[in-house]
Amino acid sequence: MGAHSHGLDMPTLTQIAADLSGAAALGVEVAVVVGGGNFFRGIAGADKGIERARADSIGMLATVMNALALEYAIEKQGKSARALSAVPMPSLCEPFSRQAALHHLGKGRIVVLAGGTGNPFFTTDTGAALRGAELSCDLIMKATQVDGVYSADPKRDPAATRYEQLTHDEAIAKSLAVMDTAAFALARENRIPIIVFSIREPGAICSALQGHGRYSLVSP
Repeated sequence: MGAHSHGLDMPTLTQIAADLSGAAALGVEVAVVVGGGNFFRGIAGADKGIERARADSIGMLATVMNALALEYAIEKQGKSARALSAVPMPSLCEPFSRQAALHHLGKGRIVVLAGGTGNPFFTTDTGAALRGAELSCDLIMKATQVDGVYSADPKRDPAATRYEQLTHDEAIAKSLAVMDTAAFALARENRIPIIVFSIREPGAICSALQGHGRYSLVSP
């Protein structure tokens, strides 16, 4: 995302860090799950002939790079942050555990979660839903490049319609691709609502949290 299709785009990173810091300033405990697609996507590596489990492992390493960059950017905003990785690499960041994440959240830190679930074959979306359930989150926010859930990819299908609100069951039944089925199902089982919004606009996270702006709500 941002001006560069690959690697880190510092203005975008700074904007996201500022938005996350703004959300924390509202009194919200913030845990953010980062992907690694700007460096490497496991599924894309598998398409190029790399064994899927190994490709996903490479993708997990990419998420750690993003987590460390985001941790730094948040701290540059004057807000304390802590990166935790499901793939242990203690010389770089703290290993993930539920207790550690809850401890840092309780201290007012923004927790940046890397390494996916720590296992291959699971998407970042599923990892986010899993962490949301583990940490007893009240809400999952899915940051995308479009302003909500659509019936099809609006960049490819001009006839795609946007949903203001729908249920987890409806999202699964319609095979809406904004998140994978496993993520929707896990959120449904734990009755966690999902807000899908565009991260492109500065302040988008706070706006959505306060019920402003354009987004779609997926609820039980």
